[in-house]
Amino acid sequence: MLATAFGVLVLDAASKAWARRALTRPLHVFGPLWLRLQYNSGISFSLNRSGPLVTTVVTTLIAIVLLVAAVRARSGAPAVGFGLLLGGGVANVVDRIAATPHQVTDFIAFGSFPVFNGADVAITGGFVVLIVVALRGDTLMRR
Repeated sequence: MLATAFGVLVLDAASKAWARRALTRPLHVFGPLWLRLQYNSGISFSLNRSGPLVTTVVTTLIAIVLLVAAVRARSGAPAVGFGLLLGGGVANVVDRIAATPHQVTDFIAFGSFPVFNGADVAITGGFVVLIVVALRGDTLMRR
């Protein structure tokens, strides 16, 4: 779980640093996929844009609670799911604190969907993995 989280954190930080440096103008990749630099002071879908400090504190607390739960995750798919969630959440908090401006760096644009980043993909993937595991009737935590 920690290896997955660390891998997400490193890859996300590298991709965001690249985006801040290289994306001086939108870049069309193919079809509806564009790379377009944008900063987000809120949370997903730019919610709560007026309270970046509150957003940072709340997301940090969520990451701590998630870490406590993730340490108890069963090995295999549950550990990967929790690792993706934790890595993505921590990556966005680190970006918000360390980057200039102090906002999350988004740069993946797909059609009319809101612009997002690799950490967001990891968070979504982690939720999907955990939902699939739960729907299969498997337990997420070690006993």
